Amino acid sequence: MTDLLKERLGQGGIDVAEREAPLPLATPWFVRALQAFSGWLAALFLIGFIAMGTVFILDSSVAAGILGSVFIAGAYAALRANGGDFLEHLALAASLTGQLLVAWAVASAMGGESAGLWWLLLLFQSLLALIMPSLTHRCVSAFAACLALYLALIGSVAATSLAGGLVLLVATALWLNEFRWPAYMRQCQALGYGLLLGLLAIQVMQYAGRSPFMFRHDDGSMQAWLEPWAGDGLAMLALLLLLRKVLQRHAQVMAIKGRVVACVAAALLMLLSLQAHGLSQGAVVIMLGFAIGNRLIIGLGVTLLLMAGANYYYWLEVTLLVKSATLCVLGLLLLTLRWAMQRYWRTPPRDAMPGGETP
Repeated sequence: MTDLLKERLGQGGIDVAEREAPLPLATPWFVRALQAFSGWLAALFLIGFIAMGTVFILDSSVAAGILGSVFIAGAYAALRANGGDFLEHLALAASLTGQLLVAWAVASAMGGESAGLWWLLLLFQSLLALIMPSLTHRCVSAFAACLALYLALIGSVAATSLAGGLVLLVATALWLNEFRWPAYMRQCQALGYGLLLGLLAIQVMQYAGRSPFMFRHDDGSMQAWLEPWAGDGLAMLALLLLLRKVLQRHAQVMAIKGRVVACVAAALLMLLSLQAHGLSQGAVVIMLGFAIGNRLIIGLGVTLLLMAGANYYYWLEVTLLVKSATLCVLGLLLLTLRWAMQRYWRTPPRDAMPGGETP
């Protein structure tokens, strides 16, 4: 192994041991799961004990905000200590409690729930996702930021699909550049998983949810313009970004016919998404998983696609014949795309690729 490769792996947080050094023993998964469970159990007892003596603090927004800030600061210090899974999950539970207290204080100061509250919580969760020294906490904060964005957009312009499109676009850009900064690769992956889980939660609330805040808004010109095309438009923008990255990476090994087929498939998918809203997001996540070789992302994309298909199939404003034809065309489109990629996409050996890049 060359010194340059060792240096790049070290920047990515991967320790390279010499041959004579013994391999470190990894902690079994069931031991880590038991430590995580113990951390949450200890945190619940500790928080319950503290809450019994300080329940009066909820009557004062200032006191609740101060106590919540203390919880978050303590969690940050504990996570910086890197004391293992037990301490990490204990700190995560304490941080979530502190976040609830801070949210309670802000809501009390603002006179109740409003769009401004969700925008502030979005900024707050985004900040925690960037600075907290824990991959699990970053993922949870990114997930919470997605939910805050969804509620903020509902409270502002009642645009339910816009949140999913924005989250998908950011997640796609993040995953396509996960290797751009090797020193922050794992942090980017944690944020990416949190965003995709947030996208899944947004879709669940959008399909089933009929958010309790939507009744405050009447259909107006802004809502009519944004819904439901904004989310599909952003999903198509994410698809174009993905296609551009893939075509650049495989420019020397992909035939012209393959590029044409990919562009035509993207155009057809865009047209289908105008009728069956949400299908484009699941398809983009599946393609993203295949592009970066991540099976977990592929599974999330399949889940999104199945949810979108089921929601569209039970949409009462479209006849069953139209819905069946749309889903049939989408299935044929995906099968044709798979056949075209197998026929026209020839991946060369690893040593034949420029720079030794893996396919």
